Amino acid sequence: MKGYQKYFLNKLLWFLVTLVAAFILNFILPRLMPGDPVAAIVSRLAQGMTNTRGVQAIYEQYTELFGTNKPIAEQFFIYVKNVFRGDFGFSFSQYPRTVADVIKSSIWWTICLQFPAIIVGWIIGNSLGALAAYRRGSFDKILMPISIFVSSLPAFGSAIILLVIFAVSTKWFPTSGGYGFDLIPNFSWKFIWSLIIHYQLPFWSLVLITIGGQAIGMRSMAIYELNADYVKYSRFLGIKDRKIVRYVFRNAMLPQITGLALSVGTMIGGALVAEVIFSYPGLGSTILTAVLGGDYPLISATALIITVMVLIANFLIEIAYGFLDPRIKAAQAD
Repeated sequence: MKGYQKYFLNKLLWFLVTLVAAFILNFILPRLMPGDPVAAIVSRLAQGMTNTRGVQAIYEQYTELFGTNKPIAEQFFIYVKNVFRGDFGFSFSQYPRTVADVIKSSIWWTICLQFPAIIVGWIIGNSLGALAAYRRGSFDKILMPISIFVSSLPAFGSAIILLVIFAVSTKWFPTSGGYGFDLIPNFSWKFIWSLIIHYQLPFWSLVLITIGGQAIGMRSMAIYELNADYVKYSRFLGIKDRKIVRYVFRNAMLPQITGLALSVGTMIGGALVAEVIFSYPGLGSTILTAVLGGDYPLISATALIITVMVLIANFLIEIAYGFLDPRIKAAQAD
């Protein structure tokens, strides 16, 4: 138990260090973008005004409101204090909406799309990889080229292929949106069915890019374990193959859990691209709107939330890995 405590504290320390670094970068980088978003807001509000002093007064009022007239260091400390209170300020591109309100309307779309897709893709990919390693033959020869092809596809590639085949050509599914544009969100069966139909293409585009890499990794690890000395010795002792295979795939699964932790960030980045392609109302579309509008409070907040989601997912997977693999405790105890 002492070895696991050391492992847990080490992972927690790196989690906190990474979180602080991400927090600083998420604040600074969007503010290095060219252009003045406050000036863009004022130009919209002051259309038709000919009094330059009036326009200047509006500009100064909004720089005071958004805090952009303060030094960058002071802005950072104000930002930190506000974030801990859950206040990300106002959105420049969607003013007078607050950043928290904008994110609140999109974050659950992203969570409900991405994490189920990652888990389903991971389970299917590892199951297919294990079967390919165990059965070999034609199953392996067919599965592996397909897996390699699918794993090499970028996120936008699989999304566009599914969009063209199942939305544009066959018209089985809608091309964009989270639900029908003629519907108002409610708990009616019509609205729920619309959610399910609009969910399919974004969901399976993410599952597809997850399956290939997981299947290849699991197949390699399973073949290595099946040829290990303990498997040969167990078979020599007459232990049933079913029991041996259970331990083989459990050992082969451990590196795949680490691989899942390392790939969560990449998967989420690809998922945001898929959201943009399908105009899915999640954080991907929100970030695109924020970048086009120079809305760095919204960019900072969405990037920070995505970073925290990835860090928490990685942290939880690493902690679970420590429980599953007894070698972790032994290594830390030494």
